Parts: sequence; structure tokens; C-alpha cells
Amino acid sequence: MQPDDERTLLGTFLDGYRVSFPRTLDGLDADEVRRRLVPSRTTLLGLLRHLTYVEAFWFQHAVTGAPLTALGVASTPDRSFVLRRGDTAQTLVAAHARVVEASRAGVAGRSLDDVVTGRGAPVSLRFVHLQVLKEYAHHSGHADILREQLLAAR
Repeated sequence: MQPDDERTLLGTFLDGYRVSFPRTLDGLDADEVRRRLVPSRTTLLGLLRHLTYVEAFWFQHAVTGAPLTALGVASTPDRSFVLRRGDTAQTLVAAHARVVEASRAGVAGRSLDDVVTGRGAPVSLRFVHLQVLKEYAHHSGHADILREQLLAAR
């Protein structure tokens, strides 16, 4: 496999976000990671919970057909931002890591041209990779801004 082939590049960029996003919580206390700084449900911890949902939805539900309830994630994207009482940075980082490993396993050996069901319509595994990559890129920007605001408020 060439280091610049499409599958390697998609995996490399996606893994970069998978590793860096949880680090936005580093050095923040339990209140800070839950603090709402905008009118929406967006918090740093909520963003991590949402990206865990995104991973499970696209790489497990869409690829393997596993029901969301069996995957232990929210039933809708909007609900995926809602924090539970026991959610902490440690529990959600661990849950995210588990889902990422399951995501990798779910697509191992599959072609980017394989067709799966995404939101009721057939899509390629390439589309799934790009969709998840887009979500990470989008929400990483939000996380950077929230973290900057939290640190400035100290």
C-alpha cells in the first residue's frame, strides 16, 4: 500500500482528529468541560459525546446495520449532545476510544467503494469516511473556541 493512497490518507486525517479532539479536555476541570458558553447544548463534553455518536452511527450503524440502541448511543444527532449525570471527561474519552476501535474494526478489509446504508440511502464507504472527517473538522473548530474562552475566563 502506498503511503499516499486514498484509504491511507483518509485514515491518517481521521485518526489525527480522533486523537486530538479528546485532548481539548486536557487540563480543564469537571465544571469547565460541562459549561455552556453558547445558547445551544454545545459544551466540550457534549461535543465529544456527539462525535462518539457520529463514529457509532456512520462506522457501525450505517456499515453493519447495528441498531443505535445496541451501540449505546443517542437515537438522534441532537440528543447526542445531551450529557448524562455520570458523564465525565474520563468516561467519555474512554467511550470514544472504544467506539473508535469498533469503527476501525468495522471497516477493516473493506473497500472505499463498498456501498452501505447511510440515513436510509445507499452511500459508499468513501462517503462515510468523508462525512465523519467533516464532522470532526467542523466540531474541532467549535472545541478550540470553547476551550479558548474557558481558559480566558480563569
